[in-house]
Amino acid sequence: MRVVRPEFLPDPALSREEMETLQRDLAAAATFEDDLGFDPAAVGVETPIPTDEVIVGGDETGRQAPLDADGPADAPVVAGVDQAFLEERAVSAVVAIRDGTVVESAHAVTDLEIPYVPGLLAFREGRPIIAALEALATEPDLLVVDGSGRIHFRQAGIATHVGVLVDVPAVGVAKNLLCGEPARSLEGKLPAGERVPILADDSVDAPAGTVIGHAYQSRQYDSGSRHVNPLYVSPGHRVGAGTATDLVAACCAGYKLPEPTRLADHAADAVKRAVRG
Repeated sequence: MRVVRPEFLPDPALSREEMETLQRDLAAAATFEDDLGFDPAAVGVETPIPTDEVIVGGDETGRQAPLDADGPADAPVVAGVDQAFLEERAVSAVVAIRDGTVVESAHAVTDLEIPYVPGLLAFREGRPIIAALEALATEPDLLVVDGSGRIHFRQAGIATHVGVLVDVPAVGVAKNLLCGEPARSLEGKLPAGERVPILADDSVDAPAGTVIGHAYQSRQYDSGSRHVNPLYVSPGHRVGAGTATDLVAACCAGYKLPEPTRLADHAADAVKRAVRG
């Protein structure tokens, strides 16, 4: 993959004010409506994908050869993106799947240049993710990124930032709600499949009441007092809020996380272990 909007590359040398201005410009360039280039109904994973289908290497160069995989050639390729960390380095992993089968994995191990600042994640982790995407020979039709998209103070979470940089439809899947207001309470045990709109409030640079994503309950315990917390799904680029949640739901196959990011999480951890030795 390659960057097509280099003017939005995250630069850690910018001041905080300059970073926030760049994010607002990037959000204005993003499209939060469906412009997918494929039928959303063609995305789906029926059963969990074995993690041993993901082949990772132990070096830091990143490129892995595309794997042999069956499946319809016209089925969309969905790539999951996740990271692990080694002291002040990021291990960024990308796993591309098509029709429920892994077709390629790639990774990059790069230095982290700024500390974590809420709302400025892309300036810490964006370039490591881009390095991994540039190591991917396969061209994905959709990116599923571990992190927020439009559910962000300036509507420019890491899924939006990455999606605009490479101009590929992107969805953010976060484990915690960064900002915005659920349309109804999320307290208690939401049933599997439930989705609750997340609305823009005064913490978000969007008109109040705008649906910027959903709390999505991907799975839930059938009985007992334990419960699974929802995921927070938001459009990153070239996808609307409703379709973003539909796509994530279609990629879930029994685990809390959708298969693309579940496999990317596994790959990042495997590379981390290999690099650490």
